[in-house]
Amino acid sequence: MATTVLPPPAATAARTGPGRDFRYLLSAYSLQTLGEGVLLATLPLLASRITSDPRLVSGVVLAEGLPWLLLALPGGVIVDRFDRRRLMIGTQAVQAVLLMAVAVLATFDLTRIWMLYLLAFGLSTGDVLFIGANRAVIPAVVPSAALETANGRSVTAETLGRQFVGPPLGSALFALLLPLPFWVDALTYLGSLLLISRIRGTGDRFRPERTAAPAGARGMLAEATEGLKLLFRNPVLRTIVVLAAASNFCVTMAQSVLVLFAEQTLHVGKGGYGLLVAAMAVGGVVGALASSRVVERCGARAVAVTVSTAGAASLLVIGLIGRQAVVVAALFCVWSAGLSLWNVMAQSVSQRLVPDELRGRVSTGTRMVCFGAIPLGALVGGLVAASYGLRAPWLVGGALNLLIVLAFVPAMRHWPTRERA
Repeated sequence: MATTVLPPPAATAARTGPGRDFRYLLSAYSLQTLGEGVLLATLPLLASRITSDPRLVSGVVLAEGLPWLLLALPGGVIVDRFDRRRLMIGTQAVQAVLLMAVAVLATFDLTRIWMLYLLAFGLSTGDVLFIGANRAVIPAVVPSAALETANGRSVTAETLGRQFVGPPLGSALFALLLPLPFWVDALTYLGSLLLISRIRGTGDRFRPERTAAPAGARGMLAEATEGLKLLFRNPVLRTIVVLAAASNFCVTMAQSVLVLFAEQTLHVGKGGYGLLVAAMAVGGVVGALASSRVVERCGARAVAVTVSTAGAASLLVIGLIGRQAVVVAALFCVWSAGLSLWNVMAQSVSQRLVPDELRGRVSTGTRMVCFGAIPLGALVGGLVAASYGLRAPWLVGGALNLLIVLAFVPAMRHWPTRERA
């Protein structure tokens, strides 16, 4: 299969901006990710108020992650069969209703732990559809030459909302008055809905061309897995998804015990731990702001090799010399900045290589593989730390990640260049 992975010259991108419809799409995504960031802090806080059983509290995270493992493939089929703009509007409406229902229950102190499970599962199920549709819509509203710029802005919005602004806002609203986080969240989803409705959607602009639906269970299974087959059949996409999954697995090994590492190895309190997490977000924001220019100037191949190698090395270096909070914070900034560059590069490459009728299934299939590695990494990281100490997950994760990256460097070096494209 012929592949073209590098963007057109930066000068072309500068002349052709993302456009009006993308501004509405980006604003909607910014509000949606802000709401997600608020919930990242609110749901665990409320769960810990309801019960002190750590198994029940961790069930909120489990409920949030299950849809990506169980529903990503059928969700991709839905994204590739229906009008994506209307799908995003409907999804945000249902999510807003769920949030308002829980807000009412919280107002009268009627929330129970199982209700939080249902809310987390329901919102995450909606995210499977919304994020899949959002990724697939971007190439329909943005010229190909401006994809790096558009994806860079999306990654910046996601980093700001989910990591930098949303969690502190959720914690503050929770401390001020319990129902407030849920009401604010409902408003963010309603605002996102209204912004998406302003995008021009005449005709079949956001409905991919599709053949007749396959008959029988075997045909439906083949359709659902078509995106995964493309991912692993295409050498460029296969490299991207394997390296992303490996990175998620290895970094989660280390981050699963980050709070203990901060307290016992770096000797910082809860405030110091918060600074480490904030440092990750700062690096990600800086990387996202510079991402479009870096990817356009250096190309996807150079970004992939450099970022994957530096990210793996940073984990290993933390395990070797990370004894001071400032050193670990600096390395976190390097790692998260590289992550932003990687996300922009990977999204732009995928959007150029994947046919429109497969974009939903490829997007959800990618996230299923990459997100599925996170709970596995947390499980292994806890076992390694319990057996060999708190530095061991960083050392093992960094070394494993570096070995996987080095094994794929030859494949990345054979990606087509801009000139060959």
